[in-house]
Amino acid sequence: MIQIRKSDERGHFDHGWLDTRHSFSFADYWDAEHVNFRALRVLNEDRVAPAAGFGTHGHNDMEILSYVLSGALAHKDSLGNGSTIVPGDVQYMSAGTGVKHSEFNASGEEPVHFVQVWIVPDRRGYAPRYGQRTFADEERRGKLRLVASGTGDDGSIAVRQDVSLYATILGAGESVPLEIAPGRHLWVQVLRGEAEVNGHRLAAGDGLAASDETAFTFRAGSTEAELLVFDLA
Repeated sequence: MIQIRKSDERGHFDHGWLDTRHSFSFADYWDAEHVNFRALRVLNEDRVAPAAGFGTHGHNDMEILSYVLSGALAHKDSLGNGSTIVPGDVQYMSAGTGVKHSEFNASGEEPVHFVQVWIVPDRRGYAPRYGQRTFADEERRGKLRLVASGTGDDGSIAVRQDVSLYATILGAGESVPLEIAPGRHLWVQVLRGEAEVNGHRLAAGDGLAASDETAFTFRAGSTEAELLVFDLA
């Protein structure tokens, strides 16, 4: 079974300093039919104005990943971490028993465009932890690059859930296959460009959920496309 979540069906708020779209229920956005997909709880696409951002706030018992599409995102947290991530970087924070952090646009001139992902961990009460890796464009072009996983395989960031997260950049008309085990589930998020998944056409911002399917082909449209692909228990 395949279902499409169109970009313009997502929750949308424009706060001036923040233009945000929510694939799943989040904050003031509630949609009983789109609360989560398996362990994937939040998938927000955010555009933050120059020199603006999210002040210090707390989280607990959530696996949080940030993926920058353009600009630079500055992070500070109560674990003592401070860094700036740019396109190609994947940042991970396991909130565990509790952590406070802030996220700001690192530029006073250019907006930052990024995606934030929350994944429910396999249990509550872990100690908080932080990680960050860079995956060069060459690692993602024309292939599915594992960037986060429950095992930490292939240099991916190890997260506390049975999930494999891939990133890919496909040239115009280029395709890449993926097979997942029976009983698992797939979510695809198109970040840039247009793509086709098993004959289903998707535009930037669209998501696709698949269950009871094991073989997939991801194909870019007439321009370059960038996708995130989640293989979920």
